[in-house]
Formats: sequence, C-alpha cells, structure tokens
Amino acid sequence: MFYYVLKYIFLGPLLRVLFRPRIEGLEHIPEDGAAIVAGNHLSFSDHFLMPVVLKRRITFLAKQEYFTGPGVRGRLTAAFFRSAGQIPVDRSGKEAGQAAVREGLGVLGKGELLGIYPEGTRSHDGRLYKGKVGVAVMAIRGQVPVVPCAMVGTFEIQPPGRKLPKIKRVTIRFGEPLEFARYAGMENEKAALRAVTDEIIYAILGLSGQEYVDRYAADVKAEEAKKFLRRPLS
Repeated sequence: MFYYVLKYIFLGPLLRVLFRPRIEGLEHIPEDGAAIVAGNHLSFSDHFLMPVVLKRRITFLAKQEYFTGPGVRGRLTAAFFRSAGQIPVDRSGKEAGQAAVREGLGVLGKGELLGIYPEGTRSHDGRLYKGKVGVAVMAIRGQVPVVPCAMVGTFEIQPPGRKLPKIKRVTIRFGEPLEFARYAGMENEKAALRAVTDEIIYAILGLSGQEYVDRYAADVKAEEAKKFLRRPLS
C-alpha cells in the first residue's frame, strides 16, 4: 500500500514534474510474469526515478547500509526502504552474495519484477564497470528474461556525495529482453556466468553510451581511497 501511495500520490508526481524523464523502450518491460530489470547505477536518485516510470511494481535488492544508518536520518531512510518493499543485502563476502541470490529468486518466484544493479555499487565517476555474476545466477536459475536499463543524466544531477539533486531532465532507456535459456542448468559454471553477465553489461553499455571499465567498481574505489590516504599533507 505504501509503495503505491508514494508512487501515484506523493513522490511519483513530484519526480515527474521536477525531472521530466524521457522514457524510451518501456514496451520492453513484460506486462506480467517474472523478469529482471538490470541497470547501470550512477546516482542515489536511480532508486526512485526508474520505479516511477514503470507500470508494474519493482523490488530492488538494496544495500544493507540503507537500513542501518545512524540517527534520525538513518531511521527515516530505513523506514522508507522497508515500507517500499525493498530488500536489504549484505554485500560483503561469498555467503552474502548467495543470500542476495536467494532473496532475488524469492521475488522472481512470485512472478514479480526484480531490480538489480549488476555493477554491485554506484559508479563514482560516471563510467560503467564490470558486472558481478549474481544477476546471471538468478537469470539462469529463475529462467527469466533480463531487461537492460540505462539511466542517462542521473550522475550529473546527483553524483556520489551530493545530498540534493539538481533539477534537470533525465532519460531512462529500456532495451529488448535478453533470454538465456541456452544456459539452462549451467548456473554453477563460471564461464557461463561470466558470458551471461557480460552480455547484460554490454547491452546496458549500448543504451547508456558510457565509457566501459573492465574492472569491478568496488576494487577501483578501494584503490583510489588508498591513494588518497597516502597523499602527503600540504
């Protein structure tokens, strides 16, 4: 109930007026049945702008930090994400990844839309990074189509670190659904998982026009953080 109140009465109309999203390829979202919507992740605003333009409800696997933040702001954020039906995911370690897959398959098993950011974290510089294979496991095991999605312009309105977004028009593009029936039963084979994940990422790349980096975003972020800490004080 809270999800639909936000989408159609409070938050949704406001976002449509402020950001006037251009929507391309919405016909590629299945009208019913389970499917994964896999997108690039450039901004905190992505969590709100994509669901607003979809006719169906979508459930995202959201990072656990959104549910455990300190203070009043942290509690409000957690309450918002829980009320909107989003699922917290611990992104540390192999077992955490397996838990995320189980949660995602649970959503798909109910015939619903599941939203995933295959990069695993927001891009810190606007580029598109190598995808993690959890999306491939879910696509193969769940036997569901994957609709690639590109958020265009959200990095410019709210890059990491910016609390309030700029008021500027954005574009949301959906590509043709990708089918992976040919990989049935291969969800434990590394080569198959990498092939499926790369196909999804390259489909997103074709829609977004970003520069691609064949490394995990989290690794690049960690390296840059170390370099920053090692810089001599002036």
